[in-house]
Amino acid sequence: MPTQREIEEVEIRQQVEKIVEGIRAKDLDGLKQLYATDVVSFDVEPPLQHVGIEAKLKNWTNAFTFFQDVNYEVRDLTLTAGDDVAFGHFFGRLSGTLRNGTATSGMWVRATLCFRKTDGNWLIAHDQVSVPLDIASGKGVTDLEP
Repeated sequence: MPTQREIEEVEIRQQVEKIVEGIRAKDLDGLKQLYATDVVSFDVEPPLQHVGIEAKLKNWTNAFTFFQDVNYEVRDLTLTAGDDVAFGHFFGRLSGTLRNGTATSGMWVRATLCFRKTDGNWLIAHDQVSVPLDIASGKGVTDLEP
């Protein structure tokens, strides 16, 4: 019989899968259901932080405008769950066909998700996406693979 922690981890993995499905479908309404209303997001595009669900959805809207078809891949998802908070990290890649018809394999990013259990649902309260930085050049390194 699974422990409560194992059950919680399965529920969170299902939320991550819903994120993948929402991105692939460019489903803003579906994605909205996965985030806390007060989510704070540190994403790869400016500004330094996106605060609140509307800011997070605007960020996804901006990303989706570049793609005709979009794919999202998660690798090496690791989760730790408590009673009402949890966190996880993984490598993610946004790829697909751009609006001009060009196929792109995208770039791998590092992602961290922090969840808060609200009314029985695991919602993303914080996320952070980043690329490694080459300190000598001051530029992001976008050609690495997990």
